[in-house]
Amino acid sequence: MKRTHLPLNGLRVLDAAARHLSFTRAADELAVTPAAVGQQIRALEDTLGVVLFRRTTRGLELTPEGEAGLAPLREGFLQFEESVRAMQAGQSSKSLTIAAPRDLTEKWLMPRLAGIAARDADLRFVLLAADTHGDQGIDFTQANLDLAIRWGEGPGEHEGEAIESEGLVTVAATGGGADGAIGWPGGLDDVNAAVRVADAGLAIDAAAAGLGRATVPELLAARDIAAGRVVVIGEPRPSRLGYWLVAPTPQWRQKKVRALVEALAAD
Repeated sequence: MKRTHLPLNGLRVLDAAARHLSFTRAADELAVTPAAVGQQIRALEDTLGVVLFRRTTRGLELTPEGEAGLAPLREGFLQFEESVRAMQAGQSSKSLTIAAPRDLTEKWLMPRLAGIAARDADLRFVLLAADTHGDQGIDFTQANLDLAIRWGEGPGEHEGEAIESEGLVTVAATGGGADGAIGWPGGLDDVNAAVRVADAGLAIDAAAAGLGRATVPELLAARDIAAGRVVVIGEPRPSRLGYWLVAPTPQWRQKKVRALVEALAAD
């Protein structure tokens, strides 16, 4: 069944004018001019084909036709308000679903989420492993995602904020090890690598095991460097690529997502 197009602006003006029985007071409530109220009422009357108000010696009066529609109209507005509250309820939810590469989740994200959760025991996280490298698409709708972390030159088609880092570092085992390069998809040494692994996180672990040297994002290696599992060889190198916190505009504007982005950027 085809729905009738509803003149919602006119109906809102009708509700205000009927409550005040005054176009002037209705205009004050709606922050418009009395003339605009009158125009909306006339347009609504033309659309509906009925007269809604009459002017009498006692002032403005509703016609029987206008009176007949008020109760269901006001009930409808209450339903609209309930609908808006239901749609906004997710913003007050303490549950967040995040997609990120497996190695970033293990090496960087989970330790930070642990610290954030320690400050707010009501938070709940759902972590999904996803290939968010380069220009790979992220289906926020299918996975019901709130936030994703991608590796690339920018946020892509979404809103985003860069995660600060020193670029790329080359790491090796603390006690020495093989001199060959450890490669990972997207890494600088992948083509001529003596050892190849599935991602940068495994490249760090392979370097710690003495299998060679791995050039990886400093962001991923920071905790292993601080713990003494690996040492840095040479100086960090700037990189045009980096990790980005991203989400479509509706998710990005949610209070819970903004709070999480700020907390992750601050930790």
